[in-house]
Amino acid sequence: MRDNSAQKNSPSYRLAAQDPDFILGDSTRGARFMLEYQKAEDALRARGIVSTIVVFGSARVREGNPWYEAARAFGRLASERGGALASGEAGRYHVIATGGGPGIMEAANRGATEAGAVTIGFNITLPHEQDPNAWSTPDLTFRFHYFAMRKMHLAMRAAALVVFPGGFGTLDELFEIMTLVQTGKMPPLPIVLYDKAYWQGLIKLDAMQAAGFIRPEDLSLFRYADTPEAAYDCIVERAGDGWAPHPNGSVQT
Repeated sequence: MRDNSAQKNSPSYRLAAQDPDFILGDSTRGARFMLEYQKAEDALRARGIVSTIVVFGSARVREGNPWYEAARAFGRLASERGGALASGEAGRYHVIATGGGPGIMEAANRGATEAGAVTIGFNITLPHEQDPNAWSTPDLTFRFHYFAMRKMHLAMRAAALVVFPGGFGTLDELFEIMTLVQTGKMPPLPIVLYDKAYWQGLIKLDAMQAAGFIRPEDLSLFRYADTPEAAYDCIVERAGDGWAPHPNGSVQT
């Protein structure tokens, strides 16, 4: 009998779903993009996640830093008051979601966990590997290769965005959401910039408006806050009646 080991060992004989050279090749990029969406979506639905409060900020701050402690306090009080502690058929509303890494993201996940709530970490694979922080709920801790898909998941359930001081990645997420709202691709939502002095020193949006590059009303897309309580109050005030609790303890949007 002729030996068929060469045929069995050929890459072409591998099942497509079990062939890493095929799955990770250029021609299947679209399929990988779809899979990154679906894997996270299935897990979020299984946990009944209806809406989120997205918190972003620098990965470089550490415990004890005033911004870290403020993000931690915000994650806790928003989870206690916003509906993330509720479960059951109504689902979980306004769950804290972050980029999953250290710094501000760790702090917000930590505060939510300390409140007893579930909390989401949307991590990204980077050249210098980002490890997930230890405070996001394990089965809600995701890792993405594509920034675009990670941004989509950060945006698609967001009921509010709170942005603490940070660098390029923080600005990227801030302007992503602001652009989606400005262009009508996303419903209006509360956007809060934490630490007015930092943001006003960093971004001169009045110059954009004066040059005619944005509309005067675009400057009202966001508000400033300098305490965790004020940040949460900004969200509630901007959201209005849509933030009111349901009788069962969850909230409606």
